[in-house]
Amino acid sequence: MDNTAISSTTVARPAGRVLQRKKTVSVSYTRQEKLKKTGTVLLFVLPALIPLIVFWIYPILRSVWISFTDWDFMTPEYNFVFFKNYISLFRDSRFYLALLNTLIFTAGTLLPTIVGGLGLALLLQKNFRGSGFFKFVLFSPWITPTVAISIVWTWIFQPDGGFANQVLALLGLPALKWISSSQTAMLSVIIVTVWKSLGYAMIFYLSALEKVPTELYEASSLDGANAFQKFWYMTLPSISPTTFFLMIITMVNSLQAYDQIQILTQGGPSGSTRTLLYMYYQLGFQEFNMGQATAVAVIMIIITVLLSCVQFTASKKWVHY
Repeated sequence: MDNTAISSTTVARPAGRVLQRKKTVSVSYTRQEKLKKTGTVLLFVLPALIPLIVFWIYPILRSVWISFTDWDFMTPEYNFVFFKNYISLFRDSRFYLALLNTLIFTAGTLLPTIVGGLGLALLLQKNFRGSGFFKFVLFSPWITPTVAISIVWTWIFQPDGGFANQVLALLGLPALKWISSSQTAMLSVIIVTVWKSLGYAMIFYLSALEKVPTELYEASSLDGANAFQKFWYMTLPSISPTTFFLMIITMVNSLQAYDQIQILTQGGPSGSTRTLLYMYYQLGFQEFNMGQATAVAVIMIIITVLLSCVQFTASKKWVHY
């Protein structure tokens, strides 16, 4: 019995060692598989990741660093001034006026673009004779350079003999100074921006309306729903992802608007159309105060992120995927 027991134990020990070796080999093999998978993923992601780091992440980090310096954009030397640029901005009345103008411009372009683009899409949803031509005409401003469009609108907004005032005269309304007055300059820039963006929003809404299931309208008709009820309870929820996308894109485009402001008003009259981005241009390339200019850019990034977060949080209540 003792010999049998001894022999069984001597046999059991090598078997246990073999199992441990198998476990060790299997663990190392799974680690190698994970490393290979990670390497493969990085190999495919790297071509897109390199431009992202070089042209987006690094410039942002570099701008944050410059915002803490007194660099004048002309000489290579600069000093680290910590939060002096931000303190100077928050004490500058021009900054608060530019911030207010930015918010007014963003709100003034966002709602008309969304509502107008949806209205045009509903009108052109059904294919009729000449609908393709109207779609092309309405979308063409979006693909036309903003500089060229702004130059044309400068002629339209001329106080003396401009087309806009001629239309007002035909309607029996008094003429306006448009871009020559601080009271109407922001309205003029908003009109140009909305006119350019309507076709872009229309194209997306046309695509979204085509994807709404016809069964929803048929079922609602059987339940006795009228046209407004179908639109409010069927169409709007079905196209809500497109509306959310256009809200984000239009907001970002409005915060980054520069060309039309530069051509139409140069931020005037009396700073009435100076937005944060245009203030960044003036501080950096006219006053050569790149430290404060990049501080404005950092604040713009923070504002964009905060507004996007608010929209993403609110979208959970009204966007239906």
